[in-house]
Amino acid sequence: MSVPETAIAPPAALEGQPLERVQRDGVEYVVLGTAHVSRSSMEAVEALLASEHFDAVAVELCESRAQGMRDPEAFKQMDLFQVIRQGKAGMVVASLVLSTFQKRLADQSGIQPGAEMKAAMDGAAAHDVPLWLIDREVGTTLKRAWRSVGFWQRFGLLGGLAASIFERNDIARDEVEKLKQSDLLESAFSEFASGSKPLYESLIGERDAYMAARLREEAARTPSDEPRRVLVVIGAGHLKGLCSLLREQHDDPARIVTELAQTPPKASWPKWVAAGLVLLVFAAIAWAFHRNAALGTQALMAWILFTGGFAALGAVAAGSHPLSVAAAFVAAPIKPFRPGIPAGGISAMAEAWVRRPRVADFDSLREDIVHWTGWWKNRVARTLLNFTLVSVGTLIGEYSAGFHIVKSLF
Repeated sequence: MSVPETAIAPPAALEGQPLERVQRDGVEYVVLGTAHVSRSSMEAVEALLASEHFDAVAVELCESRAQGMRDPEAFKQMDLFQVIRQGKAGMVVASLVLSTFQKRLADQSGIQPGAEMKAAMDGAAAHDVPLWLIDREVGTTLKRAWRSVGFWQRFGLLGGLAASIFERNDIARDEVEKLKQSDLLESAFSEFASGSKPLYESLIGERDAYMAARLREEAARTPSDEPRRVLVVIGAGHLKGLCSLLREQHDDPARIVTELAQTPPKASWPKWVAAGLVLLVFAAIAWAFHRNAALGTQALMAWILFTGGFAALGAVAAGSHPLSVAAAFVAAPIKPFRPGIPAGGISAMAEAWVRRPRVADFDSLREDIVHWTGWWKNRVARTLLNFTLVSVGTLIGEYSAGFHIVKSLF
């Protein structure tokens, strides 16, 4: 049920702010919809905490994002070799690209995105009440969003991320205003989210359900023999969906949280297509050797030159050290026989070893990558760029080699 607004006149800071009160299972949830780049949202959070009593504060943050706000310098402890070895380089690159969007937004608006969440966290500590982190891990959300869309839409997402690196203009005023009414992740992918129901569901709908279940889950852990009030601070884009689900959701909250926190399995067909391509290419090379040794040698050389050449070209485009370029050239042709770390990973580790990132590179990383040239100047960013471009180059080389070899036999 909805609870009527208190009869006491609200503080001036709350006037015009999206605020709903929902009662569920003996708990009153005071849900404040905030704008991630609005000073008034931060003031509204502070006004609510100062004027009303709450037994807990819930925020639209996951543990990793909350940790990033508590300790903005924590990323400096990143072990670059481990990131590459564990296959997390692509996710780190995507996170850094998104952070450039947030940094440009903060510089332009004068408000650090998430300042209202930080105010809620600080308020919970100041009033000595529990802080509930109710959002899904951002890495899980990005993975589910990525796997929810088709093959060609993924190219669009990658293109959009790449274009944002080279974008020099200020963010348009209407985009800034849109951020005040929507979710930051949704806004970063707004062009695609608006036209893709699966993508929108991953970024917004699933998180609404997850956060509603997390609120119910946390409330069930606290004593129910006394009135309880919880301040819930979320982005305005989640307000309607979350409040609706908070009233209507009846399934076991733990089950909902577990299901939505899982990363869906990778589609098997791309792996089969890649394996089929490699088998076709090597069958063609074997057939070429069967016909005559010279033709077979030409086909094998084509495989080496195309895969190694395009991978090395990716390393050169990333401004890599000659040893990293050589590593890319050697690793790419033998990729089918060497499962595990991809050619981009081997070249990136060589780059990190030859040009070991300095403390200053970690210190200036977020500042450097706001401008596209910083990806080549900063050693951490350049290593991640090397991984990305060499991996893309290897893929292009494999398809180009396959086409050339098959064509040469007929």
